[in-house]
Parts: sequence; C-alpha cells; structure tokens
Amino acid sequence: MWAVVPGYSPGFKKPPETLRLKRKRVRGSEATSASGVSPAAACTRRDPASSPRPFPGVRRRNPFSRLENTPRPPPSPEPPTGLQEHNSTWKEEFSEKADVDLCSPVSPSNVSSSPSTEFPADWSIKTRLLFTSSEPFTWIDHLKAQEEAQGFVQHCRATSVNLPQSIQQSLVYWLHPSLPWLQMFPRIGTDRKMVGKASPWSHDAVLQQVLMSEWSISFSSLYNLLKAKLCPYFYVCTYQFTVLFRAAGLADSDVITAVISPTTRGLREAMKNEGIEFSLPFVEESRNRKRIGVEEQGVSSDDEGFSWLEEMGVQDKIKKPDAISIKLWKEKAEVQMDHKPESLALVKGTNAFTLLNFLINCKSLVASAGPQAGLPPTLLSPVAFRGATMQTLKARSVNVKKQVRSHYKDIFSLEIVGPVMPHSLHSLSMLLKAAQKGSFSAVLYTHEQTAVLGICNPNDKTETAYEDLTKCGIHLKTLDQLMQSSTLGKSSIRLLELSNYAYTWKS
Repeated sequence: MWAVVPGYSPGFKKPPETLRLKRKRVRGSEATSASGVSPAAACTRRDPASSPRPFPGVRRRNPFSRLENTPRPPPSPEPPTGLQEHNSTWKEEFSEKADVDLCSPVSPSNVSSSPSTEFPADWSIKTRLLFTSSEPFTWIDHLKAQEEAQGFVQHCRATSVNLPQSIQQSLVYWLHPSLPWLQMFPRIGTDRKMVGKASPWSHDAVLQQVLMSEWSISFSSLYNLLKAKLCPYFYVCTYQFTVLFRAAGLADSDVITAVISPTTRGLREAMKNEGIEFSLPFVEESRNRKRIGVEEQGVSSDDEGFSWLEEMGVQDKIKKPDAISIKLWKEKAEVQMDHKPESLALVKGTNAFTLLNFLINCKSLVASAGPQAGLPPTLLSPVAFRGATMQTLKARSVNVKKQVRSHYKDIFSLEIVGPVMPHSLHSLSMLLKAAQKGSFSAVLYTHEQTAVLGICNPNDKTETAYEDLTKCGIHLKTLDQLMQSSTLGKSSIRLLELSNYAYTWKS
C-alpha cells in the first residue's frame, strides 16, 4: 500500500518526509530575510512550480485517515439554466430557501417545443416564485392604503383587474384553520418546524373535538360552493397526503374530480370499504404500455407467463404459482408504490361526495402523536368560505447588479412567498406580462407532494360548463387555462420565461 503513495510511512517507523521539507522551507525564509527581502515579498516572487511540496501536484493527505476511507470533495453542481445569471449578490439577498424535502431544487428537464401565447395549467402548489426582469418592479412597493383596500375589494367581488395597480388582488387566498404562530402550509414533512410551538389541543380531547367540528363545517361549505360552481377548486392538506377537489368543467372533465396524492395501501383499502370508486391513472397507464408491447410482440397477455413452458414441453415439470402466491405478489407490488407518484388516486362524480364524508369521519386524517397531534388539515381556497381567514402572499422587490463583461447591468427581481395556487400563478403572469413589457423570467419552487396533481382523464364537457363557471371568482382568462387538460403529466413547471409576449417553460 505504501508503494502507491510516495512518502507513506506505515506505523510511523520512518520520519515523515513532510517534516523535513517544512524545516527546509523555514530555513529558506530565514535566508530571504537575511538578504534584505521580506518573506512576504519572497513568497509573491516565488515561482509556484519551484515551491517545495512533498508531492508535486498531489494534495497533502491526513496521516490519521485510512487510504480507503479518505473523503473525496463533492463535485460542484452546475447551476440550472435560468439561474446562471444570478451572481453572489443573489445568494446574499435570497438566503431564505425552502426546505429540501418540501421544495426540490430547480432541475429543468422537459422544454416546451416552441414559444406559445399561453403555458399549460399547473395544478401543483408553489411555495416560492422568483421573477426577474430588465424592467423595475417599483410599482409593487409601498402600496397606498386606498390601493390595498381596492385590491381586497376587487378580489372579494371578483371584479376586473386594473393593471398594474391590483397586485394585491393576485396575492389573496383563504385559509382554515388559521393559527398565526403555526405554519399551516405545507403540512407534510414540517414536524420539526412545529416542535416547541404551543398546541393546547394536543392533550385536550374536548378542544380537539371543537376544532374538528369547525373544520367539518368549513370543509362542507367549500364542497357546497364547489358543487354550485362558485368555487373552482380547493385543497385539503393533511400531514400525510394532499387532496385536490376540482369543479365540473375544469381539467377537461364534465364532473367533479378529486385527486389524492400520495396514498398508501391502507388508505386505498379503507376507501374501497367505504364504497368509493377510484382509479390509479399512472398504474393503468403503465399496464397499458406493457399490454401494447406484449401484443406487438405477438404474445397474448393472458398466457404470456407460461406459454414458453409449453413450447419447451416442460410445463408439467415446473410448479406454477398458486392463487395465494399470486395474491401475495400483487399485494407486495401495491405496497411498494406507497408514498410514490404512482400511488395517485383519481375520484370522479358522485364518489367525490362519498370521499367528503369519508375524510370527515376518517380518524387517521389527524395525527395522533407528534407536533401536529390533534391539528385538523389545512383548507386552501381561491375564494371565501365559511370559517375561512383571508391571507396574502408575501411579495418584495429587490434590485441587484449583474456583471456583464466589463460593466454592470441592473437586474430587477420580485419574490413571492407562500402557498401559490394555480390561479395566482396565472394571474401574476398576466399582470407582469403587461407591466414588464412582455419580458420576464420566473423560477418556480414546487411543493413536491403536489407536483403530480395535474393528472386528469379527458371527457366531453357540456356546452354550459364554461357559462356556469364564470361566477366562480377568478379571471376569465385564468378560467380558460384551468379548463384545459394539463399536458405536464407527473411533472410541474420549474422555469417560466416570457419573451416578446410568448411563453417557454421547463419542467
């Protein structure tokens, strides 16, 4: 082993060569000081190639570490496209990043084929948006009291948007329950942020019952608004999964739909026992692909497992798996997809109302232990409902300098923090399209557990679906986007760019 690394002395039986070289280096520095030249000046004049090093071109190793366990420096990750323009000033300004387990780093992979006047509907919840533009965002800062009040009224009355003064209207959302000292979104993976926070209901059964009773009333109110098409959609965020309820007419469906992700085998079995019919779109899609591939090879999907044994004439000598073994194998496959995107469940039509009752009466909906014990799920909605509290996304603008060759260029940014729902993303993009003269770039941070909620099964919509949804409280152009079938599949938009009033995106 010591023949591989020069100077390696097992057991320290020989004097380390590095110490001898260090003594020579000290003598050299004394000689330079004696000749009237300072050691600092000598170091600056010295040729790096001629400097005495124990192993030229090799970094000095730690003598107390084993060769096979010497840590290697991690490779420096390359910044993703769209973020290369951010220099060190960006890092100082935006040091508050979202958690890794909640918001994945931006790693765009799928690029839109060509610029478009509209981007596809993204049903995931964003936790942070970062807009950059060559035009300033000064019109956002220091809103007057009258402008802020006008934005709130325009939101509640669902009136038309006046650009660019109505930024406040695009930042409003409704929440239940509202506990100012607790972060109510996201709920998955945030236990460590709630540790030590006051939770008087955690050991009080009566208080827990009161909280759940009020939550059930708010949940039922939201569903009634959805059924009457006065609410386009809403989210139910539990500590284990997220449910997206969409009104009939949205996502290219003529009935109410509910999407649950992620799910477990226990949850799916409980839904089956309650008579809730649901589908697993990603699993069915994978099975269809395998079936088509088998049929293209000229093999029937029914006997593909044992037909080759008959061709070899050994079908009687090989023991085939019995029904119990096949059942256990299927159950293992179901358990393996738990907590994964493939476990997404889609509920449609009248089964959505059955799902409502199931969630209200489901005891496992609320954590029984831990920081979230006894705390009802979070309800997020774009419109007001019974028991809801009006909240606003946090927005701030920052001006930074970017070095371009020999000079610096002004870069203006706008940061939006909070649960950004689909209608807010589209509304902000429309507002900034006009205010920033048709050019901006946005980095979107997604709550990963909601990235796959855009799945939908296309159906023929009724002709009156659009007319019925015009009173749901969102802008008509945003409504047009949300009514279309999403093309993102399992992914969500990570980078959105607007150039000459045309969008391109990466997911």
